Amino acid sequence: MKETLSLAAARRIALAAQGFADSRPPRVADFRAVRRVLRHTGLLQIDSVSAVVRAHYMPAFSRLGPYPMTLIDQAAWKRPRRLFEYWAHEASLLPVEMWPFMQWRMEKARRNQGIYKGLAEFARQNRAYVERIYQEVAARGPIAASDFEDQKGSGGWWGWSEVKHALEWLFWVGHITTATRRGFERCYDLPERVIPAAIHGAPTPEPAEAIRHLLRVSARGLGIATAADLRDYFRLSPKDADPRLAELVEAGELHPVRVEGWSQKAFLTAGARMPRRVAGQALLAPFDPLVWERSRTERLFGFRYRIEIYTPADKRVHGYYVLPFRLDEAIVARLCVKADRAASTLRVNTAFAEPHAPAHTAEALAGELRNLAHWLGLERVETLAAGDLAAPLADTLRRSQNGSISG
Repeated sequence: MKETLSLAAARRIALAAQGFADSRPPRVADFRAVRRVLRHTGLLQIDSVSAVVRAHYMPAFSRLGPYPMTLIDQAAWKRPRRLFEYWAHEASLLPVEMWPFMQWRMEKARRNQGIYKGLAEFARQNRAYVERIYQEVAARGPIAASDFEDQKGSGGWWGWSEVKHALEWLFWVGHITTATRRGFERCYDLPERVIPAAIHGAPTPEPAEAIRHLLRVSARGLGIATAADLRDYFRLSPKDADPRLAELVEAGELHPVRVEGWSQKAFLTAGARMPRRVAGQALLAPFDPLVWERSRTERLFGFRYRIEIYTPADKRVHGYYVLPFRLDEAIVARLCVKADRAASTLRVNTAFAEPHAPAHTAEALAGELRNLAHWLGLERVETLAAGDLAAPLADTLRRSQNGSISG
């Protein structure tokens, strides 16, 4: 008989696995605190939208509170290199120790498997061109795609789209990697000049062992999960992942369980924390691992969450860039937020409470918005009258002015 867990227990396990049962540091966090966050999340997803802040900065804020974003920048794009970029959940920053465990995916990409069909077709049809781009990176790196524009020859040899295709294929197969970023544009170099030598030269695990390792990282970050949840964390196929899941169950690293209200079989990570209570609050990025798998978010929290960035403005329900708000063990609100840096203002365009939101939601949310504004270097928080939580939130902000951060 499988053990049956209550939904409340599953929520607490999931929150603890993601680091939300840990206390925020009393002082400004250092990289040791960021490393603890990465121990929970396993990676930081990268996204180009900067309505509030780039996605890879937000998970550490959600768990630590205000911290120096330069800690991420230095770890990802300066020496000594602690993070590297690659395709994991999506485009992601991962600890450099994960480099050997991504080699199986790079090897598949070299066979044009598991990558975009158009990119694979481009590489097949333009082998000599891709090799020439690689040689340019080897000779001139770090180099960005835009640095090739001045070398455009007759007939479009150095055209942007061709360069970008070649660079993306070379990145996917691991022949080049991100050395730094210029603004948000990648600057590429050879991995042996970026990844620490001891890690770059480490033995490459067999694919089965690499996939088991990725599933262990997923399991550690999720705590309690279905097979689909575990696969999704690193975008693993059932063919690749399911035999390895069975091996982890056989080894006692995953325990089959049932979760109240879930129709799917679940797995509990061996050694997962099971706190009696999880307190605190956090604004979450749309790409935070706690909520990025929308069906799991709904199963765990009863919170149906959809990103509306690509939805026409007149058809959006909650707004362009919506942050869920976690209060203790529940997600109790969602709000569309924009950092207006020119006006030094954090604008809350919409704010909606969930049906189960407690009476002190606006007060807790106001405090977290002030933290966010402070972290972003903004002087004010302003709300607009859209959503059922907007008016009480605006009232709370007005009543609780604190220094230069005003409602």
